This record gives sequence, structure tokens and C-alpha cells, in this order.
Amino acid sequence: MRISTVNVNGIRAAARKGMAEWIAERQPDVILLQEVRAEPELVDPLLPGYTVITEACAIKGRAGVAVAVREGIDAVELGRGVGTDAPVDTGRWLEVGLPGGLTVVSTYIHSGVAGTEKMDMKYAHLEAVTRRLDELASDGGDRKVLVAGDFNIVRGPLDITNFKPNHNKTSGVLDPEIAYLDRWFATWRDVHRELSGDVQGPYTWWSNRGRAFENNVGWRIDYQMAAPALADLASNAVVDRATSYETRWSDHAPLTVEYSI
Repeated sequence: MRISTVNVNGIRAAARKGMAEWIAERQPDVILLQEVRAEPELVDPLLPGYTVITEACAIKGRAGVAVAVREGIDAVELGRGVGTDAPVDTGRWLEVGLPGGLTVVSTYIHSGVAGTEKMDMKYAHLEAVTRRLDELASDGGDRKVLVAGDFNIVRGPLDITNFKPNHNKTSGVLDPEIAYLDRWFATWRDVHRELSGDVQGPYTWWSNRGRAFENNVGWRIDYQMAAPALADLASNAVVDRATSYETRWSDHAPLTVEYSI
């Protein structure tokens, strides 16, 4: 099963800029989408050939996650959200059941802004996500679960070009944030890193400022985080970085992994 995750930065804009061409070339069986920023009735027509389940944000034009499953593959919605009622936390977590005992989760963690109220919201959300991850992990060690999406946090220097200038200054590179990933990956597995090895990157996001994309000044903040039983079945991780700034259809690049399910 070929599973892709991508922050589309607005699915309607992504569709206009070439998302369909990427889907036709990569042929994913499942696409986990973040920052969809559209209601379900607007999302479905943009993903022909797929059954789409969307969790829209209660705040119009914000966040939004979706799971698109190739037609012919059974998909059952299992849950939405991580137990908080805050509107800002909606459109950020969607669980779907697939054949072979597989559960996939599309998640979009808050970006946050260091030293502001938005950072407090991010930490509160990270606490809620941690509780849900603990629940999923406690369901059984043989369960095949994939939690994938835009985590908006790097794990360390290999995941960002300019670690030192950003470390403990910029949201996504703060030690208290990184500590959450350290806790998660003590139980879960970072499939992309395991398959890529200890190399710089491969990055999945580039700022629109300056010439970050052209110079590959990037961040690895999009993850496929798998339960051990699923991680053992993973192979061939690919980041589909656009060939040029002009051909990008999102500021993120899709991350695709194949699983022998």
C-alpha cells in the first residue's frame, strides 16, 4: 500500500497549481492531507478516483485535514479530534480504518509563534495529542497504526538547514517542543528517518521568503510515524520535491512510503 502525506496549503490552490498531475504520477493508494482549508463538498471533486473523508476546522479558512482512499479500498471513519473542544484544535486530527487492520491518522499540529499565546495553544494541543497517542499505543503492540502529517517541529540538526540560529528562538525548534517528539518516538517509529538514514534532510518544507527553496534551505517537519508492527513493513520513502519554485503546488513536498500490507 502506497501512502502519501502532504500539507496542501489550501487544497483549491493546490488543485489549480498541479496537484492532480502529481497524483497521476505517484499513484498513491492513500493520501493524508493537511491544511485543506475547505468544506467536504468542495474537497471531494478535487480528488477524483478517491473516497474522501474530511475534518474541516470550525474556524472557516483554517487548518482542515482529510484522508483520501483510492476507490475500491474500504475506508471507515474511526474518530475526529483529540478530545479538546477548542475551535482552534478542530480540523487537525482524523482517524480512518483501512483493510488489513490498518488505522491511518492525518494530523496537523499547530505551528505556534514563540513567546505568544499561539505557543500556549500549541503546547496544549501537543498535550492532547500525546494522550491520544498513548491510547492508541496501549491498544496492542501488534496493531498497525500510522500517524502522519505536518508536525511543525523538527527533531534535531539533521531536520533543518539552519539549526543553531533557530534553536530555542523559533517555533518548531524549541527544546520543549522537541521533547514531545522525543517522547513520541520512544514508542513510535520515524519511518522516513529510518529509511533515509542519518543524512541532512530530506526536507519537506521551505519558506517562501528569499530563495529558500532554490537553495534547499528547508525543514523536515512532515512525518510518517508508525507503530512498530507497521514500521517493520515500510520501504522506499520518497519526498517529491518540485523541480523548480515555479512548479510547486504547495510550500510542502509530499512524503510517500510503501508498506507491505
